[in-house]
Amino acid sequence: MSILAAVAVPHPPIILPEIGHGEEQKISATSNAYKEISRRIVELNPDTVIITSPHSILYADYFHISPGDSAEGDMSRFRAPQVNLKINYDTEFVEKLSNAAMTENIPAGKMGEREKNLDHGTFIPIRFLEQAGLDLDKVKFLRIGLSGLSAAIHYKFGQIISKVAKELNRRVVFIASGDLSHKLKSDGPYGFVEEGPQFDKAVMENLGGADFLKLLTMDNKLCNRAAECGLRSFWIMAGALDRKNISAEKLSYEGPFGVGYGVVWFEIGGENLSRNFDVQLENFNHAEYINRKKNEDPFVKLARLSMETFVKTHKPAELPKDLPAEMTTLRAGTFVSLHKDGNLRGCIGTFLPTTDSIAQEILQNAISACSRDPRFSPVEISELEDIEISVDVLAEPERVFDIKDCDAKKYGVIVENNGRRGLLLPDLEGVDTPQEQIAIAKKKAGIPANEKVALWRFEVVRHH
Repeated sequence: MSILAAVAVPHPPIILPEIGHGEEQKISATSNAYKEISRRIVELNPDTVIITSPHSILYADYFHISPGDSAEGDMSRFRAPQVNLKINYDTEFVEKLSNAAMTENIPAGKMGEREKNLDHGTFIPIRFLEQAGLDLDKVKFLRIGLSGLSAAIHYKFGQIISKVAKELNRRVVFIASGDLSHKLKSDGPYGFVEEGPQFDKAVMENLGGADFLKLLTMDNKLCNRAAECGLRSFWIMAGALDRKNISAEKLSYEGPFGVGYGVVWFEIGGENLSRNFDVQLENFNHAEYINRKKNEDPFVKLARLSMETFVKTHKPAELPKDLPAEMTTLRAGTFVSLHKDGNLRGCIGTFLPTTDSIAQEILQNAISACSRDPRFSPVEISELEDIEISVDVLAEPERVFDIKDCDAKKYGVIVENNGRRGLLLPDLEGVDTPQEQIAIAKKKAGIPANEKVALWRFEVVRHH
């Protein structure tokens, strides 16, 4: 056997009457959908239920798979300790999955924290299954944490899960646990941004249409701004359904508390080789890379030339001869920032010029950004097409004596205290005030938060 069915579900603790105390009635559609999919799962009589959860142990570069032979949990954190359960893990599946992932160079396994308490992203779906009649002493489980790795790697990990299920002849149901946006309402716990409803609409359309390519290629900035929760769960699930005929059914969507809750059921048919989303994603990403390179201005083109040449040859690139005069005759500090999958991958720069021209400054700082940023391992050849680059050309810093003269969107800041100096560029995602800028710059410089600092501001011209 293999994957019998899959479902995307949310995990709001308030959905349990013991926690909601009546508030759960505001998401009755979600509750009813949960009861329906739980009934269907019980009817399928699975051997193993696999749950991916954003609230399990999460590493940036590793998928944590349930350790030990069992786990238990309760809702003490939500003032309902009487709501508890215990499950048994499918240890044979865990071992085989860990070994298969290692063989395929996917970083996954039981290493790391030995947490045995069930997180609520895992607990909630199991609680509904228990109430629907699933025998928790008979059925075994896998709990899998997410990672900060790419959509392609999450998808490949899902493919491996499906392969192991087939090899072990397990009857498996896959539960992708994950809420949607956390920013749907101004009076919600996380506030409102316009990207919140946009994200939820797109995800529900993509899941409801089983359009996994669109799901895998959603805009990173949109996802980050929306404060999404479960997208990576859905990516793994998509991989587990690789090359299968899929019939998707949207059972519910609600968001009365400012967080999106969607339930989508996936019926699995026979093989469908056209649903090869790993290949489609690779082709999509390559086309994006070609288009990105085509539209980069000379500043970014030079940074990319420098990065790619150094990563491939470990030697600096030669300056092209057709650069704009501005780049070869003027001097300025520059910062080269690298992003991958919406996350920072390296950022190194100089706030004052250290070479004879802006071009040489970019050439030098691009090499540093891809190979000498102490926060990251050096960029590898396999990553080059996934890297997005921006180049900031800095104006000369200006001393300021009042924080009112700063503007987080317009000016970067430099702080200094007893020879320790920290810098933060302007107009960064999630940094909205000068106070936040200064606090981050202090932290980067190792300056205690309560220490006074000398302060400079500077403007930049940002090239994408």
